[in-house]
Amino acid sequence: MGTAGTVVLGIESSCDETGVGLVRDGELLGHAIASSMDEHARFGGVVPEIAARAHVHAIGPVIGEALTRAGLTLSDVGAVAVTSGPGLAGALQVGVAGAKSLAYALGVPLYGVHHLAGHVAADTLAHGPLPDPCVVLIVSGGHTSLLLVRDLVRDPIVHLGDTLDDAAGECFDKVARVFGLPYPGGPVIDRVARDGDPASVAFPRPLTGPRDDPYAFSFSGLKTAAARWAERHRGAGTELPVADGAAALQEAVADVLTRKAVAACAAHGVGTLVVVGGVAANSRVRSLAEERCRAAGIELRVPPLDLCTDNGAMIAAVGDLLVRAGAAPAPLDLSIDPSAPLEYAALQPLPVVARVA
Repeated sequence: MGTAGTVVLGIESSCDETGVGLVRDGELLGHAIASSMDEHARFGGVVPEIAARAHVHAIGPVIGEALTRAGLTLSDVGAVAVTSGPGLAGALQVGVAGAKSLAYALGVPLYGVHHLAGHVAADTLAHGPLPDPCVVLIVSGGHTSLLLVRDLVRDPIVHLGDTLDDAAGECFDKVARVFGLPYPGGPVIDRVARDGDPASVAFPRPLTGPRDDPYAFSFSGLKTAAARWAERHRGAGTELPVADGAAALQEAVADVLTRKAVAACAAHGVGTLVVVGGVAANSRVRSLAEERCRAAGIELRVPPLDLCTDNGAMIAAVGDLLVRAGAAPAPLDLSIDPSAPLEYAALQPLPVVARVA
């Protein structure tokens, strides 16, 4: 049996955000984030060494800030969870080293968590336990996956489809650069698209043909189509209608994502779609998902904006679920796995206890 009432401290450091959150019995008590995004912006993308150094400087203060916001002290912490993969190797090492130090010093269990499982669990902090089963669409800068999820910490996570090349967020970032927009591209594309016409450019909808994999994604061709469109305008000496291009690109991405997600729900007889990850903050992805789910009679769940992007609260949420499920903790020699496949929520050799029939 698990331990109710345990305060779980979660640490996220897989990329350029240092996040710490505190969760107890499914309730978010407080969280804090420090981002090194501004330091990467001039390079047009995340520089691993800069990210790792930023985590080293931020992790202590962010832990303190999260505890203060929660009205807690370190002595209140009963377990520590940390992202141990996937992500940037140096960045993950900082978070895991910090988590090991805390767990050892406090004498509490340590849990290694899969970053993407954290995104899934983030929704539970706003909307309660996930329905069993549910379809989850994960859309972020590095990942686009369509999953069938039952019990998040006990059952294997079933991949219905994944991206074959660029992720949705990666497509936004790369096209934004071509359009002359700053990094990160996703929020900028969303903002600029408000003044554009989504029907102005006939961008392709990749892998939506009758013979294509119904749940796989591909955004590399869409990225190339947007780049060629911009090149044609510049080659003709005409001003690039950036707002129209951004709106049309955003519409294409949102169309493909939501079309496949709703189709997966219908095919598997699932009544709930959960959309998570950084791109879940995109206004058109959210609105089109709402429209299509409403038409199909599917419940849509999307976390609040501050829980869509990388944060420590989502990692604490997985740790909280593991604690309450009676999961075996990870050893203190827990290793990082920068390319960990998403199979289970926990990245550690010892499984959770079996379900009680």
